[in-house]
Amino acid sequence: MSMLGQAALAMWWDMAGAMRADFEHWHSHEHFPERLAIPGFRRASRWSDARGGEGVFQMYELEDHGVLSSGPYLARLNAPSPWSTRMMPHHRNMVRSQCGVLESHGGVTARHALTVRLSPAPGSDGDILRQQLAPLLAQLPGRAGLTGAHLLQHRTPAIAQTTEQKIRGGDSFADWVLVATGYDAQALQALERAEFGQAALATLGASPGSVSGLYQLSYSATPVDTASVPPFSPPASEADR
Repeated sequence: MSMLGQAALAMWWDMAGAMRADFEHWHSHEHFPERLAIPGFRRASRWSDARGGEGVFQMYELEDHGVLSSGPYLARLNAPSPWSTRMMPHHRNMVRSQCGVLESHGGVTARHALTVRLSPAPGSDGDILRQQLAPLLAQLPGRAGLTGAHLLQHRTPAIAQTTEQKIRGGDSFADWVLVATGYDAQALQALERAEFGQAALATLGASPGSVSGLYQLSYSATPVDTASVPPFSPPASEADR
């Protein structure tokens, strides 16, 4: 399996342009090191909307699904730092999927990522959709312009709503997630129009209404990368200026 583990946390949200610089400073220099210090977090990657919008896509690769209900992780979610507490309300339209990895082929990080949020057709348990997608995903990393293809399925951990979720006002989730990565945005756009288009996915057993997005890589790190990063002081809040 190409992902660094058997689970992943996939998230999408909108971040206003006026907050982008502060967000990227916090997310890269406090949030990533904080999360990657938690046992079971293998890699963190962040992409920004490749079409110029406010969207952000982020994915944590995890050792297994149990990491999402582990004591060290819940401790961080329920005790956000002052800097995190200031930034969380700016995560608008949060979609947060806590997933097991169903299929993983090829690379995970690349210049561009195409994501598709989808669900199996009504009345289906998803077996047909996975069986239909599996051979397609296996061959995509060898296609010109592409490097990887992955399928995730959300499974809600049996935990209470966390402090961070309360600050954001609650999160929605994507049932299933397709992630394709590559070095050529046009190849991913062609995939979005063809095999990952709504009509094509419906023939494979997906429900209508899938949501796709194209993103470009901002930053990716592993625990080794962030272990030696010196601590950063958060910028003063408006009230302190």
